[in-house]
Amino acid sequence: MAQPADAARSVIMTVDDDPGVSRAVARDLRRRYGETYRIVRAESGESALEALRELKLRGDLVAVILADYRMPRMNGIEFLERAMDVHPGARRVLLTAYADTGAAIDAINVVDLDHYLLKPWDPPEEKLYPVVDDLLEAWRSSDHRPVPSTKVIGHRWSARSSDVREFLARNQVPYRWYSSDEPEGRRLLAAADEDGMRLPVVITPDGAPLVEPDPADLAAHVGLATTPTADFYDLVVIGGGPAGLGAAVYGASEGLRTVLVERSATGGQAGQSSRIENYLGFPDGVSGAQLTDRARRQATRFGAEILTAREVTGLEVGGGARVVRFSDGSAVAAHSVILATGVSYRQLAAPGCEELGGCGVYYGSALTEASACQGHDVYIVGGANSAGQAAMYLSRFAKSVTLLVRGPDLSASMSYYLIQQIGRAPNISVRCGTVVEEAHGDGHLERLTLRDTASGRTEAVDAQWLFVFIGAAPLTDWLDGTVLRDERGFILAGPDLTADGRPPAGWELDRPPYHLETNVPGVFVAGDARAESAKRVASAVGEGAMAVMLVHRYLEQS
Repeated sequence: MAQPADAARSVIMTVDDDPGVSRAVARDLRRRYGETYRIVRAESGESALEALRELKLRGDLVAVILADYRMPRMNGIEFLERAMDVHPGARRVLLTAYADTGAAIDAINVVDLDHYLLKPWDPPEEKLYPVVDDLLEAWRSSDHRPVPSTKVIGHRWSARSSDVREFLARNQVPYRWYSSDEPEGRRLLAAADEDGMRLPVVITPDGAPLVEPDPADLAAHVGLATTPTADFYDLVVIGGGPAGLGAAVYGASEGLRTVLVERSATGGQAGQSSRIENYLGFPDGVSGAQLTDRARRQATRFGAEILTAREVTGLEVGGGARVVRFSDGSAVAAHSVILATGVSYRQLAAPGCEELGGCGVYYGSALTEASACQGHDVYIVGGANSAGQAAMYLSRFAKSVTLLVRGPDLSASMSYYLIQQIGRAPNISVRCGTVVEEAHGDGHLERLTLRDTASGRTEAVDAQWLFVFIGAAPLTDWLDGTVLRDERGFILAGPDLTADGRPPAGWELDRPPYHLETNVPGVFVAGDARAESAKRVASAVGEGAMAVMLVHRYLEQS
């Protein structure tokens, strides 16, 4: 079988916790493919992930991964899900017994499984090799070459360095991190003619250095679209969370010229979640990053444009056009607009938190910081699902995780399944009736002062990591004077605008506003920014789809 020249450095990996089975699979693979591919075997998911990361750093390609389903600590589906983040182009095979075929079928949705293979696979000439041959052929015909990565040189306790890493990670831009105080980081700084006083320095795949880049400049240099290709669309979607992505998918798939505008990164708060376990169709859960990536690819496949790092500052009505203005003074117009701006985490008002933001104090999961928490004590403020999901994820790295909850328990705002998981986690503790009184540190977080809300007693604890999830503030100030909002800033729509039986002031149509329509005809709202919304991923996606249906109705009658 002829192979391309780069196959000599390519890998077929097999993972099985049974040494005998592991050796047997590797033996059969080596017999058939050993001359043209490296056969790498591992006996646990953890060791396999470590090997995959080393291969990634060396620039080696992984063509096929075969993983046993029944492995302790990390089963085959969990392993393949994490392996996707390291080598997304590798073809994935689950080795399973007949009794586990149901799990294998479920894994097709969870990890985009390419094939599941029943054990035993004897004779390999009939049951193993034809499957691997087909997968290798598919892999070779795809663009499996490694994507040139962006290099980020920064300091561990630099807030701007943390922001840049989070921006790249959430936008699915491959990058490598180099500490400015390590030899390779210093070498790269010297090559960029920088002394390290201004960080981070980002070196793009074409070799151009960017010093302390703002999001728009960074986005433009790493291949993210920032400028619309047209001046007028059928639909502008503002916000790239689940509601916005849902609207973009349904709008574009139903023939609307659609552009989605996102100020930071698609996914919203859901995109920062380490694992969403109550979303329909994913019985083993799915990470927010994976769900976001699939939705983004789905929207672009249908023809939607996605603009990143574009901040919207105004909405104007001119006849049948709805004009969306950007912070740089430019604008784009459309027949209709869907506001899916979502919400942001409220800032912790305790003294010291603002100064230490990005230097030990983080809002949201900040998943790029998780591995640095290895062996440390981590504190999380908040009692809703996002805080619980972060606690479960960070507990895999941290020595201990402490949830600080203002209320008497978790049941008021956290799903039951998460409460049960937290209760079973040996290194997670919950302190109810506790708030952060003050954060202390010189350049980075070092200590927290905690206060018991009932007794008023305070306690100082050593802490380098604080993750904050304390409620949501809608990102709607820019709509002031145009779109009606409630006293908290959430957007009013549909029946909420006609509670007294009369249409909102200035409404000129002979019909009441549609269910998700604001007081401005043709401008709709979906997701968390809507007043009294459910604040769940599934409901946000559903509202995005429903808003598109109402857009069609509006356009037909205009």
